[in-house]
Parts: sequence; C-alpha cells; structure tokens
Amino acid sequence: MLVFLFFDNVNETVLFTVFSIVIILFLVIDLGVFNKKAHLVSTKSALLQSIFWVAVSVAFGYAIYLYDGGSQASLEYFSAYLTEYALSVDNVFVILIILRYFMVDQIYYHKILFWGILGALLFRAIFIFAGAILVSHFYWILYIFGVFLVYTGIKIYFEESDDEIDPGKNILLKWSKKYLRIDDVQDGRFFYRKDRKLYFTTLFLVIILIETTDLIFAVDSIPAAFAITQSEFLIYTSNIFAVLGLRAKFFLLAGVIDKFYLLQKGLSAVLIFIGAKMLLEIIDVHVPIILSFSIIIGTLTLSILLSLVIPESEKKDAAEE
Repeated sequence: MLVFLFFDNVNETVLFTVFSIVIILFLVIDLGVFNKKAHLVSTKSALLQSIFWVAVSVAFGYAIYLYDGGSQASLEYFSAYLTEYALSVDNVFVILIILRYFMVDQIYYHKILFWGILGALLFRAIFIFAGAILVSHFYWILYIFGVFLVYTGIKIYFEESDDEIDPGKNILLKWSKKYLRIDDVQDGRFFYRKDRKLYFTTLFLVIILIETTDLIFAVDSIPAAFAITQSEFLIYTSNIFAVLGLRAKFFLLAGVIDKFYLLQKGLSAVLIFIGAKMLLEIIDVHVPIILSFSIIIGTLTLSILLSLVIPESEKKDAAEE
C-alpha cells in the first residue's frame, strides 16, 4: 500500500499492520456474524460496543507509547482522538435528522451506519494523506488551518443547537432524484434491477447524505488533527478509531443527545484553542502537548458535566427571568 510511504519507521509500519488487521477483522465479524439480519440495536448492546471501541482505541494509544515515540506521540494520538470523538457528536445529531427525514425503519439503522462508516474510512484516508503531502511541501498551510479553526470555533459558538437542518436541500440529493430512478421502498436494499433497469432505493439516498455529511465534518476535524500533530500515522489511526466508535455512540446517544447542550460550546472552545495554538508557532511560541491534552479533555469534560448539572430547561428559565 502507498500509505506505508508516509511512515517514519518500522514500528509504525508494524502498528499500522496490526491496526488494519483489527479493523478488517471486526468489521467482517460485525457484518458476517453478529448482524447478518436487520434488527434493532439495544441500548445495552450500544453501550458494550462503545466501551469496546474506546478500550481498543486506548490500547492502541498505549501501544504507540510503548513502541513508537513514547509519551509525546501517545499524547498527540489521544488529543487527536478525543477531538475527533467529540466532534463526531454533531455527526450523530445530523445523521439522526437524516434518518427521521426519510422515515427510515430503525431496523435498518445499523446497516446504513455500517456502510456509511466504510465510506468514511476511504474518504478520510484520501483527505488525510493528501493533506500530509500538501503540508510536507507547503508548511504554511498549517497556519491557514489555524485561522480556519479559530473562525469555525467562533461560528459554532454562536450557532444555536436547534438550528433547522433540511436534508432536502442537499445538492447531491437533488441531482440523484433528477437523474436516477428512485424507488421509495425500504426493504434493506440500496439498489435493484427490474426489467433490465437499475433502480435506487431510499436507503441509497440516505447513504449519499450521510457520506456527504461526513465529508463536511471532516473539513473541520482533519485540520484540527493536523494542528495537533503532523504525523499522518497518528492522525489517521486516531481519526478512524473515533469514526468506528460513531455507530455505537449513535445508538447510545440518539435519545439523549439534546441533554448535552453545552458540548457545542465546549467544542467551539477546543477548536479555537487548537487553531490559536497553531498560530502561536508563527511567533515561536510552542504549547506543550501535555498542556494541550489537558485543556482539550478538561474543556470537553466540563461542558458535559455542566450540561448534566444545569439542565437546559433551567438555563432557559433563568435567562427569561
């Protein structure tokens, strides 16, 4: 694989090989053993899956600590992982809106998210390694990333969490409805042939929207990862582990996501901090990775705790008084 050209040493190559085997193995088991048939995913199952993927991600971070760069590389990995894992909460919210918009039967949620995540693995790899090539030739691009992250953080801070999102306005969706044969059927298939003609189903449209959504969110998360570390190995592995945990997190948070209303503010603060951290390097000011990691995890944890301690209804009542 060409991606091996981006690795700095043999240990990274070995770790990436282990990473690839683990990902492929569990995806095959997931689709071929545990989820052969469409079914509802219980909260208990989602919780166990979430714990599993977090445990695997942490174990991989520890392996990086032991075999590839020590605490510096490990903290960069965890910082990028936490940032992407937190940013993906917005993905959960938008995916839920898309599924409700098309009134998709919940028994197909798992299948849709499975194939959506496979697409994300491919597109994220393309984005990350293309970005790595650009950064290696034009380092100043990182400062553009920094400005973009500060701008995005400020924009997110002032956005309302309940702003209306209309999947029907998606350009690819409009194109698909205009030029493809669409059958408004939900039987688990994405497409089928009838009378020698190819028809696409509602679930196909849902996949298109989910993949488009992931690409949009990747525009934020991947520059954030590059602002934390320039190691494409650390960026890709941390990013993918966070994405793989997205499906379980979706089933776990779908019913309670509105309770974490301050997480958006926390994410905006993290993006502003990461962008500012990158821009400070212009004047030769470097923020230690341990401090960076502490600020990221502290900000996200605080925003979650405050959301639980101060329910949004109480906040609104206080504001009205």
